[in-house]
Amino acid sequence: MGSRGPTPKASPVRRNKHESAVELSPETQPGRPLPKTLPVSSQTAKRFWKTWAESPQSSTFLETDWFELEITTLLVDQLVLGDTKLAGEIRQRVAKFGATSEDRARLRMKFEKDPEAPDEPTEKELSTFALDEELYNKLRAV
Repeated sequence: MGSRGPTPKASPVRRNKHESAVELSPETQPGRPLPKTLPVSSQTAKRFWKTWAESPQSSTFLETDWFELEITTLLVDQLVLGDTKLAGEIRQRVAKFGATSEDRARLRMKFEKDPEAPDEPTEKELSTFALDEELYNKLRAV
């Protein structure tokens, strides 16, 4: 019985190299300050902005990306203030920035491995857990 389909190509030709793949440095960027005209009141929304503005992904942001980040920060502020219907919209928006490892894989984003990165969380990272827990408790109460 004959084989189905075309004959497979030689291995070097079959490698899946993506021309659009982006490799980012794991170092944080200086970032943009939160615009003074952006009416956010919660510390969580301010931290959200700071986290994204200093993220390695921000080195690739165009003006349209910064504008989307402003809108998403406003939505995060409203979420923290109690509008839990916005959670799904926020999740879709941050996925486009590459929020999770799955999102970054889909966007073909890779980070260079930082050989000096500590394995343990820093004091700064540990201090943010309280804010995350506060938000989690608000969402769980709904």
